[in-house]
Amino acid sequence: MKTQLNSAFRLPIALLVLCCILCPAFVAAVAQAAPGAGVQISRNSPVAGFANGGQKFDAPGYFNSRPSAADYQVDASSGSNKGSSNPACLKTVHSRLTAFAQQRPTALTGQVPAALLTTSGAGRGPHLLPAGALVQVARVARVRGLPEAQVRALVARHVEKPLLAFFGPAKVNVWQLNLALDSLAAR
Repeated sequence: MKTQLNSAFRLPIALLVLCCILCPAFVAAVAQAAPGAGVQISRNSPVAGFANGGQKFDAPGYFNSRPSAADYQVDASSGSNKGSSNPACLKTVHSRLTAFAQQRPTALTGQVPAALLTTSGAGRGPHLLPAGALVQVARVARVRGLPEAQVRALVARHVEKPLLAFFGPAKVNVWQLNLALDSLAAR
């Protein structure tokens, strides 16, 4: 009986230590080691945001961010949970496609990357695939009065390679790209 009680107390205590102390400490350590974790971005204020958090950029002179189901709010970070056949989702995607076509009338509908029309799972990621940034180069260059080749080269310099060669696609941080665009225009 004494051995059974001893085992009955040791197992919950061991699981408590493992699940409530060791596992969260490991996850926190890995998160701190992640590239760009907690990097603050200052822009006309002490802190404008974080490098790994999306921001809304919809002015014609900037590269547009991926749409956010949470309107880029940290405390409401989530996807919309609407499937691709949902009428409300289809209406939203169609309105985004129409807005994109107004900004760039020469673009064919099939050239618009899905990341510019749909939200991400988290609802506020700062990244686009390179194709999502490159399709915006002509508009940004025209509005800013810059040569397209210069803006395209700026995008190419901001393409981030995957963490490991096989772990995810290359991507562009829209925050960092727009900050570089502002500093380019300031010269």
